[in-house]
Amino acid sequence: MRKQQLDRLNTFFLSTITLGVFALVATFLIYILVKGAPALSWEFLTSVSKAFEEGGGIGIQLFNSLYIMILTLLICIPISLGAGIYLAEYAKDTRTTRFFRMAIEVMSSLPSIVIGLFGYLLFVVKFDFGFSVIAGAFSLSLLNLSFLTRMVEDAIRSVDEAQRDGGLALGLGRFETIMKIVVPSAIPGIVTGVVLVAGRVFGEAAALIFSAGQSAPALDFTVWNPMNPASPLNIFRPAETLAVHIWKLNSEGLMPDGPLVAAGAGAVLVIIILLFNTLAKVLGNLLEKRLSR
Repeated sequence: MRKQQLDRLNTFFLSTITLGVFALVATFLIYILVKGAPALSWEFLTSVSKAFEEGGGIGIQLFNSLYIMILTLLICIPISLGAGIYLAEYAKDTRTTRFFRMAIEVMSSLPSIVIGLFGYLLFVVKFDFGFSVIAGAFSLSLLNLSFLTRMVEDAIRSVDEAQRDGGLALGLGRFETIMKIVVPSAIPGIVTGVVLVAGRVFGEAAALIFSAGQSAPALDFTVWNPMNPASPLNIFRPAETLAVHIWKLNSEGLMPDGPLVAAGAGAVLVIIILLFNTLAKVLGNLLEKRLSR
């Protein structure tokens, strides 16, 4: 009886904590969405000509966030995929390997502001990229490489050893077995990691303040020549992202209706992050069901 009572007490205690956390998160999300709802409109999402005027939109900042996210993923995915495959399939359990794994874990826990300062010194100053899209993409790649590498390694390690043995029994080499059997089986976990990294990149602010910059120059969306300074695809132009825009509105107060615009931008950012996390879960489940048939 005492064990049953203790079990009920522990269950009640844990349930209360879970409900409390859920209520806290739900209250936060509802507050952000309700406060930002009055500012949301199609013009608000697409306007690119009224950066700091009353009723200004977030079209440029939204595009900058998407552009930097795509460039960051293009840098991170090949490197993380190669590093994750090596650590999971080829690396032996030596002192050097353990050191690299510890370094990856340390990198995963570094504050983004530290990565931003490092990116500023290396990419903005040393490589003379200036505050630019490419400097921001490289800085965010440093921030997320370790996280995505661990996700890829864990996804590959979760593949049943019998599948590797089956590939080798069919006469496939080790590399062919990894690329044709192991990696496809690990795709659900890899895709989940990629989508989560995309969400992290989209919502990042601290690292981009010191690398991509805090200004959003006027862009001509009819010019798609990457070498043109007014082109949206120019990687050497400053690029204020949505998260940085929110911080700037609340810290400088240059826009007459800045609090309302910041609330609307915050609501858009929260919605997009929720979509990224939902997409990661849905894609992971769909791919797992499809590949397990």
